[in-house]
Order: sequence, then structure tokens, then C-alpha cells
Amino acid sequence: MAASSSSSSSSALSRLSNIQNHLNPIDSLAKNLVKISPEVSEALSHGHAVVALESTIISHVFFACVQGMPYPQNFETAKEVEAIVRNNGAVPATIAILEGLPCVGLSTEELERLAKLGSKAQKTARRDIAHVVATRGNGATTVSATMFFASMVGIPVFVTGGIGGVHRHGEHTMDISSDLTELGRTPVAVISAGIKSILDIPRTLEYLETHGVCVAAYKTNEFPAFFTETSGSKVPCRVDSPEDYVNMKLKLGSGLVIGVPIPREHAASGRVIESAIQSALREAREKNITGNAETPFLLARVNELTGGLSLASSILSL
Repeated sequence: MAASSSSSSSSALSRLSNIQNHLNPIDSLAKNLVKISPEVSEALSHGHAVVALESTIISHVFFACVQGMPYPQNFETAKEVEAIVRNNGAVPATIAILEGLPCVGLSTEELERLAKLGSKAQKTARRDIAHVVATRGNGATTVSATMFFASMVGIPVFVTGGIGGVHRHGEHTMDISSDLTELGRTPVAVISAGIKSILDIPRTLEYLETHGVCVAAYKTNEFPAFFTETSGSKVPCRVDSPEDYVNMKLKLGSGLVIGVPIPREHAASGRVIESAIQSALREAREKNITGNAETPFLLARVNELTGGLSLASSILSL
């Protein structure tokens, strides 16, 4: 009788555990499917500052090259970005998927491995995570996927060069970055140099408003345009110190965008880049380049047309 009672109790606990895991899938996934580096794990457990970093800056479109920044330049740049985070008193957590395992915080060896893979690593947004993990592939995370994993393990701040947005003529094509919907449902503060100026910035800001995302600019009233300090679009919020926002404390459930303009001394000429963008957009339409192939094409073409001016601004926007 006692054995039967013990067996029933054990079975009930097992069922309860399964129900709890089902109701709290993120906790279960974090324990079983995500590898957190020792450095990041220790920092989180002690309440120290941790900053999430995406990995597409190593392998794909951010640095305005069709095939990504070549090795070893991409590797050196990735290490430099991490060093900047460390020099400012925080622990960097570059996020990527390696052989099907989501990794939060990469070792130097893992960073170099990803750098060598380059564009062979799949560009991974939220929609791609399950496929890359299931097929044991290698994935370089975009803003949306990086936010997802950062939130999963409790990292509230993510720094990147620029976020995606509504593409020009997006009212007809519905080509809208998943970065924006992720910001509407994932409580992570995303700090960037603004929205890539190849996109429709006013419509992007309207879309973020619709999804309840707080958009602010740091020490300015105008949202930055990635390559340049200004975009012509005013922001509803201005912050003058890191303590000015309480979005996470209020548990609103949405993300926060803070635009930090590229330093004035490094900003490229807005008119030169805008002219190049218009030319690149025309070429993309003529060649019927759409979807996730459009951004790499546009950034690369703009870089060519500006003689490397946009690439220099991209690197300095980090």
C-alpha cells in the first residue's frame, strides 16, 4: 500500500512538473536548449551588467558587404566590439547558434569559428530559430533572434548598429522587418545608431507606435538615421541619462528603442548617402531583388556608390 502511494505521488509530481514546463516553456528551454557561457552565467547570477550582441554583424549584412566582412577583419571587429563593452564595465554576450545549439556568450574560439563561416552561417531571425536548431545548423542571429534569446536568459540590454524597419514602398509590399514585431513583444532595451536609412524611417516609427514600443533618442530630439545623426523624424521621448527609463520595471511586456547618434565627427554626408540609396533602390527594383536579399544588396551597392563612406560609418556606429 505504501509503495503504491509512493508511486502515485511520484507520478503526480511528474505530471505536475510536465504541466509546469508547458506553462513556463522559456524556463525549460533555457535549461535544456541554450548554452550560456561561464562568464555570462556568473555575471547574471551576481546581478552584474551584461550586454547582448547580435552575430550577423560578424557574418552578414551589417558591414555593407554582400558576402559579409571578410575574415579576419570580421573576427577582429567582433573582438573589438566585445572589448568596448568590457571597457565600459559590462560583460558582452554575443549570441549565435552553433551546430544547432543556441549560445549566449561566445568564447574567442567560437567567435573565430563563426567569423570563418561568414555568410555560410544562416542569417537567423525569430522565424528561423526552430529550423536551425532542429537541423543542427549554424545561425548568425539578427535583432529579433538576439532579443528572443537575451530575454530568455534574463539579459535586459542589447546593443547593435541599426535596427530593421519598414522598407520603402512597404505599404505595397508589406516588407516589414521582424525586428519591429519582436520589439512589440519582447522586453529588451535595444540601443542602436537608429534605423538604417535605406528604410522608410517615418513609417517604421509609426509601426513601432502601433505595437506599443517606446522610442527614444539619447541627448537629442530627433531619431538618428544610422549613417547620419539626423533623419528628419522627431521622437516622442528624449533621454539624457541611462536612468531616465523605467520600461522594464513597469513590466509592460514590450521592448524599448533608444537611438544614439553616430558621433558627429564620424558621420557621413547625409546628402551623398541619400543619393546613393535612391540609386540602389532603383537598381533593386529593376533587378527584382526583394525579401531578405534586398538589404544586403542595398548596403553593398550604397557602399560601392559612396566609395566606402557608408562602410566607415557602419563600423563607427557601433
